[in-house]
Amino acid sequence: MSSRVFTSPLFLGFDHLEQMLERASKSAADGYPPYNIEQIGASRLRITLAVAGFGMGDLQITAESNQLAIRGRQTEETEGRVFVHRGIAARQFQRSFVLAEGIEVEGAWLDNGLLHIDLARSRPESRVRTIQIGRTSGE
Repeated sequence: MSSRVFTSPLFLGFDHLEQMLERASKSAADGYPPYNIEQIGASRLRITLAVAGFGMGDLQITAESNQLAIRGRQTEETEGRVFVHRGIAARQFQRSFVLAEGIEVEGAWLDNGLLHIDLARSRPESRVRTIQIGRTSGE
């Protein structure tokens, strides 16, 4: 990333956000597999990836530290097969999405070569906390 986004001293503890943005920009450069993101409700989203040729055992979805990662790895079974033309490659992929605070993965399913992942935004709690002022740092 050429310019740092969170250089202001007012952004305390946002280093991890800059790292997530950098990872997301690298992931976006590869266009495989193609995907859609649609809004399916006031606080719900659905990510759909075109994963033709991948079975449920070939796909892995993980959510960690506000990052959703989808990985696909096909096991190539070419033993005993003779290809006259081979245009469909067994290609592996990793697609990552950065999730905002409060967005949770509801579930995922595979249907006709499309992997659907439903996300929901929970309503954030409004919290106000009073900080006591002491005479020294230990009080």
